[in-house]
Amino acid sequence: MYLKSALRAATALTVFASTAAFADTITIATVNNGDMIRMQGLTEDFTAKTGHEVEWVTLEENVLRQRVTTDISAKGGQFDIMTIGMYETPIWGKNGWLVPLNDLPADYDVDDILPAMRGGLSHDGTLFAAPFYGESSMIMYRTDLMEKAGLEMPAAPTWDFVADAARQMTDKDNETYGICLRGKAGWGENAAFITAMSNSFGARWFDENWAPQFDSEAWSNTLNFYINLLNDAGPPGASNNGFNENLSLFQQGKCGMWIDATVAASFVTNPNDSTVADKVGFALAPDTGLGKRSNWLWAWALAIPAGTQKEAAAKEFIHWATSKDYIELVAENEGWANVPPGARISLYENANYKDIPFAKMTLESILSADPNNPTVDPVPYVGIQFAAIPEFAGIATQVGQEFSAALAGQQTAEEALAKAQALTADEMEAAGY
Repeated sequence: MYLKSALRAATALTVFASTAAFADTITIATVNNGDMIRMQGLTEDFTAKTGHEVEWVTLEENVLRQRVTTDISAKGGQFDIMTIGMYETPIWGKNGWLVPLNDLPADYDVDDILPAMRGGLSHDGTLFAAPFYGESSMIMYRTDLMEKAGLEMPAAPTWDFVADAARQMTDKDNETYGICLRGKAGWGENAAFITAMSNSFGARWFDENWAPQFDSEAWSNTLNFYINLLNDAGPPGASNNGFNENLSLFQQGKCGMWIDATVAASFVTNPNDSTVADKVGFALAPDTGLGKRSNWLWAWALAIPAGTQKEAAAKEFIHWATSKDYIELVAENEGWANVPPGARISLYENANYKDIPFAKMTLESILSADPNNPTVDPVPYVGIQFAAIPEFAGIATQVGQEFSAALAGQQTAEEALAKAQALTADEMEAAGY
């Protein structure tokens, strides 16, 4: 008995020493969204299982995008894992800037990833980033305020209904605003929201010959509708509000409706954080009857920059953080309503998750988003809230600034669109389109 015990102890020590000898410290850049903050709080589980330590660089969305883009294009090597999305991944994978994730262990079950997420995070069939969570967008609304206004939210509302309801729910004297929408400048902030919105109004960024379309009636209708709606029924300073700012306003009970990422549903219905957790309903993103809704498709995903010296440890982390086991870990610690949504098929087949009030609407929104046919009229690009070309991020950052300035009253919608048309035309011509 003693000999067996001694052998087991020696073996355990050998395994531990071996693990420790190969343990690394990896640096991860991520966005300051709630699910990522939760992941950081659970990292001890990863360290206990692998021996690897993690250093986090947590940044506001616009800053994250700028930092990781600058670092990877300059081969700066600051990060071993980057949090990126469906826009960057195929482009950077094609450029050879990312490590392929085509050798993840069988137990990871790549085939369990929702096809929309796998497709958006791949280039030529090779996965280059693993989805931490996936999302579309939908309406989150206050059921009590809707009832007070004598209205009933349709499952698939129009923008006219949303605008009318928002104005009726607004009570500025009591700091209740009918609608909260992204106004903060950024290609992934207001430009993403307004682009998805514009699809439902019949607008598009480019025609089939890559000519910018901001001088169209459809774009004028979109931007004027958006600005007038927020001026009438939105909170003060809406041009400064992005995802996190509007989330906070909704949780404080100051938004009658919020149209944004489906991933927010767990936060607005969490009684620990939201004062209106038991008064939230969900509906599909609005349309105008032209056949396209205003919902987008996105995944915040984990990718490994090519050239990292810690590829093996980085892959171990991605395996841990985007696996079925991680979902179980979050469920055990935070409850099923708070697991990362929208990435795995098995989650939506799980009996523990099916009764979560926003699960069905989230999946329906994701499945209805079609990045290959995002607009009413044909376009030469893929992407719903973005155009999947390398130039888009830079152009849309400038366009977003013009839209935000118009919302702030610093210029008219027409002036903003004229500037957007001119700068986009210049940039596209310079790029050789």
